[in-house]
Amino acid sequence: MVEKSDNPYRHLPAKAFWRTGVAEAGLFGLSQLWSSAWTLPADAQFVTFGSCFAQHISRALISRKMNWLNAEPAPGRTPPELAQKYNYGVFSARTGNIYTAAQLLIWARLASGAAGAGSVEYWTDGAGLVHDMLRPKIEPQGFVSRKEAEASVASTARAFARCITEADVLVFTLGLTEGWINTATGQSYSICPGTGVGTFEEGVHAFHNYTYPEILRDLEAALQIMWQMNPDLHVLLTVSPVPLVATASGDHVLVATQYSKSVLRAVAGDMANSHAQVDYFPSYEIIAAPSSRGTFFEPNMRAIAHDGVDLVMRHFFAGLDLSAPARRAGTGGDAGRAAVEAQMQAEELVCEEMLLETFNER
Repeated sequence: MVEKSDNPYRHLPAKAFWRTGVAEAGLFGLSQLWSSAWTLPADAQFVTFGSCFAQHISRALISRKMNWLNAEPAPGRTPPELAQKYNYGVFSARTGNIYTAAQLLIWARLASGAAGAGSVEYWTDGAGLVHDMLRPKIEPQGFVSRKEAEASVASTARAFARCITEADVLVFTLGLTEGWINTATGQSYSICPGTGVGTFEEGVHAFHNYTYPEILRDLEAALQIMWQMNPDLHVLLTVSPVPLVATASGDHVLVATQYSKSVLRAVAGDMANSHAQVDYFPSYEIIAAPSSRGTFFEPNMRAIAHDGVDLVMRHFFAGLDLSAPARRAGTGGDAGRAAVEAQMQAEELVCEEMLLETFNER
């Protein structure tokens, strides 16, 4: 028998090997996928932003009666269904989907006061209603005037600032590398002009597939602004496992999806490795890795089934360390709870990217 020499692999735990960590464990036997890099207070306050998948985390926090801060709740006694229609209680402020790091940087600048609401691009439609291109579908019909639209952006910027300064943990779900920009102003759009609101202009509006260096740069810049506002803020990054609805890259949408998710995963991992206040949670891997065999995708191979979301959340809360003493008395968890619980009943996510499917005429 060949004698085995001592080496680092002989002392690794079972989770470090594919056979014992994945193959023999089975999909529902996976363990130790993630443990929080931080010890948080028992009443830690969370805020959630990003792509559509981020809404699952806010719902899970709400359902467990944890402190999810809704910094921009619907006015007065707005019925939950109407609040949802007007995008209240979807994220911790009324930002709508933030799909790219470039958009997150814009919100960080608005929140810090480095940029004002007037810096955002606004569109007036044929009916004279105004839409801001950071949140093109935030008002279903649009605002009655640019003044009103700017006031709404400013209100959300203040709410976003409150999220940064009051939260213990900001959970941000990276969703896309693909986006559209104004070549003259550099304005980054959440959706392509002309697909939801606005008019597409060749030569003015350009497709841009953000590269790893660009995403890393923008994410780093956004977080540095946030840490200036709150040096104690923890940032938990995730990558949405939901494939692209459509791609303008010229590649097949399957290839474009894998590129996008791979780049985002690399950025998130490197940010977590280089900053003690940044951590990464593997929601993408739980759903999309070979071990799942596509089990958690609905028949359209894009939407995530409830069982998959539940499994992601079980790993999330199993790895969360809330053993530090509580610091506040029940703040943030109740504001806007009804709006989020209404969404949970509706079983629908607010996802602006889905507008692109309406242009698939095949």
